[in-house]
Amino acid sequence: MNQTRWKIGVVLAIVAATLGWLAWTGIHKSASYYITIAQAKNPRRIASQRKYRVAGIVVPGSIQRFPGYMSFSLKQGNLTLPVRYIGQSPPPDTFTGNAQALAMGRFQPNGTLEATMIQAKCASKYAPKLPGQKSTPGTM
Repeated sequence: MNQTRWKIGVVLAIVAATLGWLAWTGIHKSASYYITIAQAKNPRRIASQRKYRVAGIVVPGSIQRFPGYMSFSLKQGNLTLPVRYIGQSPPPDTFTGNAQALAMGRFQPNGTLEATMIQAKCASKYAPKLPGQKSTPGTM
């Protein structure tokens, strides 16, 4: 009887340890860190194995489409960051020059963010009309 309890305790400990390890690695691998473009320019702070999220304004004229990927640049103030998008989904229709965008991916040794996900913030034409504001074409 005592030996059976000991075996059950060992099995339960192994199961608990395995579940804990799976939870830890799942959380660690799916985590992404939000940084600014200024922080991205500091190579000592960037680890290539981590996922990062960087927001900025899409530089007008920087969007280039190629088979299998797209490249563009994000800017914040006077700083720019080259981005290479290799995601499975096509970019949103609102993803154009001067659009606010968010890119998530890993940094390459050359400083380029290799993004697997991009989002474009909706243009202001989709914002609700404020009280006292006149309606203009393209607004609600």
